[in-house]
Amino acid sequence: MEILKPAIAGTLESSDAQVTVEPGERGIELTLTSSVMNPYGRQIKATVLETLERLEVKNARVIVVDKGALDCTLKARVECAVFRSCGQSAANIPWGGAVR
Repeated sequence: MEILKPAIAGTLESSDAQVTVEPGERGIELTLTSSVMNPYGRQIKATVLETLERLEVKNARVIVVDKGALDCTLKARVECAVFRSCGQSAANIPWGGAVR
């Protein structure tokens, strides 16, 4: 998928994550901040990058502000932000089909 415009999904509440995606030109540029960076930073990064790969996002700037979200929440936030940035309507979103 091609990122066409900036989009945000999620909140800054506890146990959630806010994901912002913007058009990029040099692959995936990931910025990650997390309240649980030391124990889970690598897993969060892997989850975000894996989700972007499954959605076939090649170029994007992605900012993740994690507040202790579970992997399923991270996947859902990334998926939602990407679909919003592509301008897909609710009728065209393959929820659950693109992300495993």
